[in-house]
Amino acid sequence: MPKKIAILSSNGFEVTELTGPKKAFEDAGHQVDVVSPSSGTIRAYNDDSDKGKVEVDRKLSDANVADYAALVIPGGTENSDALRNDSKAVQFTKDFAAAGKPVAAICHAPWVLAEAGLASGRDMTSYPGICDDMKAAGANWSDVEVARDGNFITSRKPEDVPAFSKAVLNAL
Repeated sequence: MPKKIAILSSNGFEVTELTGPKKAFEDAGHQVDVVSPSSGTIRAYNDDSDKGKVEVDRKLSDANVADYAALVIPGGTENSDALRNDSKAVQFTKDFAAAGKPVAAICHAPWVLAEAGLASGRDMTSYPGICDDMKAAGANWSDVEVARDGNFITSRKPEDVPAFSKAVLNAL
């Protein structure tokens, strides 16, 4: 049965970490909404250069957790930092966790889980450069392609997108 998945992102996302899972979910017959604090278009950046753009389907202030089966947060340093500093994005993430729905984050996006207080005691992975942040937030961090702990799914980097996407699909 098709599900509806929210991909929470802002400017500065890692392009393959948004577009790869989005395509995998759509290819599996699911509907995907790109949800963002801003409306219109968000841009991917990598190494300070513009790498693409994605249209926002729903503004975060208009999004309702009850409408979605899962939450996916792509990485990208700028994206992840902006989201963890946005109280509505943090609350949206907490609400998915409280509802027991899958919450998936890749690369730098586990910062959002840490900010939401959701990392403590959980088996997680992330981009290796933020492992100390994740450990400080109480995560049991390991350098693995995909870590799954209950409804939480985390991955490290763009190369992990196929396994990350598969893990999210399996969680649905």
